[in-house]
Amino acid sequence: MKFAVDRDVLADAVAWTARAVPTRPPVPVLAGVLIDASADGTVTLSSFDYEVSARGTFPATVEREGSVLVSGRLLREIANALPHKPVEFTLDGTKVSVTCGASRFTLATMPVDQYPSLPEMPEQSGTVDGATLQAAVAQVTSAASRDETLPILTGVRMEIEGSTISLLATDRYRLALRELPWKPAKPDISAAALVRARTLNDTAKALGAGEVSLALSTGGGVDLLGLEAGGLVTTSLLMDGDYPPVRRLFPEETPITAVVKTSDLIEATRRVALVAERNSSVRLAFSEGEVVLDAGQSEDAQASEALEAVVEGGEITVAFNPGYLLDGLTALGTEHVRMGFTQETKAVDFVGIDKPGGTVAAEFRYLLVPIRIAS
Repeated sequence: MKFAVDRDVLADAVAWTARAVPTRPPVPVLAGVLIDASADGTVTLSSFDYEVSARGTFPATVEREGSVLVSGRLLREIANALPHKPVEFTLDGTKVSVTCGASRFTLATMPVDQYPSLPEMPEQSGTVDGATLQAAVAQVTSAASRDETLPILTGVRMEIEGSTISLLATDRYRLALRELPWKPAKPDISAAALVRARTLNDTAKALGAGEVSLALSTGGGVDLLGLEAGGLVTTSLLMDGDYPPVRRLFPEETPITAVVKTSDLIEATRRVALVAERNSSVRLAFSEGEVVLDAGQSEDAQASEALEAVVEGGEITVAFNPGYLLDGLTALGTEHVRMGFTQETKAVDFVGIDKPGGTVAAEFRYLLVPIRIAS
């Protein structure tokens, strides 16, 4: 095997592929990245951890075709450190030499015949704008659980109905829903899948803008989600289990509403939360024309701040985990936030809005359970 490629092209492909290299591989060969140089002038890098696979294909000057398996960690570190010059890979016996300008590295190889076969990309289900997908996934995954004792809640529920994809995530204390348009291959498509939140978030970030092909395979043995864009391909094994019916948790009516400028509420929450002790809350007291934030119950430190607010339906006081509140406000991405209340102890519905009395950005909703205020 012998080929030459531009350093930046190589670095991008290695960065993409190295995402699926496990930190603690169950078998030694899974710590490797498979390099396959073809006579048609393309090189494919592949990685697999039995759940997630990644492939990156790029054009190269291939002098001799062949396949080789090398350490993914070392390949990533070397690719990032190389000067901005053409890179040449040469297989000589059981060693691979990597030459770039005056830099030269030699890597040991691993047995290619012991590397498992990667799953095939399922049949394309449709396409979605990469920038829209990245933004939607980032909004929703902030609400996914990090608690591995409840693995099903570490996933994102993906629901497809016609030309709309809905993403749902919850950790029992908050719930995020984002709907986004896409172009399905079949207009009457209806499907659902549960994808690991971290995998989906990392993949959406790495794919970036541009058109992304989405492929979903369910009910046919191995259930997979596949994503592809610009020569980058990934497949992810879907999670098992029944996701709780969380959509019904969003209230149909909210008799009390409050509209506040989002950036002002974010900054005020950050300031007031400075005196909030660990696991304590920030309280928000809504009354006509304003909301007062306060935190700190000890004699050592207390803080309060008042903001303008358009409050309708009466007065109400709620308390939130400041981190969860900030996650939701930051994810909205709109100039104003409208909060809908039913009772002081019931979950609060957050939606984005352009101005008081303006149009609600209904594609993203964030539901946050208040912390009970001690009487």
